[in-house]
Amino acid sequence: MRALVLGLVLGLSGPAVAQDQTLADIRLELSSLAQEFNRLKAELVQTGAVGTGIAGASALERMDALEAELARVTARAEEIELRLNRVVADGTNRIGDLEFRLCEVTPGCDIATLGTTPTLGGDAGATAPAAPVLPQTTTPPAGGAQLAIGEQTDFDRAKEVLGQGDFRTAADLFATFTQSYPGSPLTQEAHYLRGEALSQAGETSNAARAYLEAFSGQPDGTFAPDALLKLGEALGRLGQTPEACVTLTEVGTRFPATMAATQAAVAMQGMACQ
Repeated sequence: MRALVLGLVLGLSGPAVAQDQTLADIRLELSSLAQEFNRLKAELVQTGAVGTGIAGASALERMDALEAELARVTARAEEIELRLNRVVADGTNRIGDLEFRLCEVTPGCDIATLGTTPTLGGDAGATAPAAPVLPQTTTPPAGGAQLAIGEQTDFDRAKEVLGQGDFRTAADLFATFTQSYPGSPLTQEAHYLRGEALSQAGETSNAARAYLEAFSGQPDGTFAPDALLKLGEALGRLGQTPEACVTLTEVGTRFPATMAATQAAVAMQGMACQ
């Protein structure tokens, strides 16, 4: 596992994407990186590498390296797509302007019958309209992401069981939820609450894996600070003090001025972290 992760991280540190690389090539590379990252993350969780006390860079740091490369390739693809859309929009507008001027000097041509200028390159070649292209926003639509039928019900049921103190059953229900609704906007919270249930049930090692899933799946998500905090505390209870200290330090670095950062500092004092 160490050799596999290290080999991939070293491989990702090579030259940047060539300037003449096509958007399709970059999308293929992005898909390959995403698959490899998800496979490594799954292997990390399955093997329990989070609590092995591996020397050197922590699992979180190696996963951060993979996430950074994914972000770089994604940004490159978005940059090329934006430039392409601008070229298509500008070219389409220029063609429309030429058609208008030709019609003006052509006897019998009715400008009203010109219609809309076809998009430069056709529908398959570009998706940009004939108007200036604006950068796409990443803000979700009003009302949030739409949930699948029964998704909210299943999630609420798992939370209800957790509130009743049936921690083992609640952990199973949250695990089933994440498997039944992959990509759900509630996935991070489900992993986090599964960690809480397992922690209450005394299954610290499994709880640590659940917290790791919650954090690594959405490092900037709502539950990311608390998930990273709980992961560090769980590592401390497992006797992995060096890894726990590194993880708790990351809480303050990534999420300063948060309650999780304050709690992490207190936990580090209790572990006598240097």
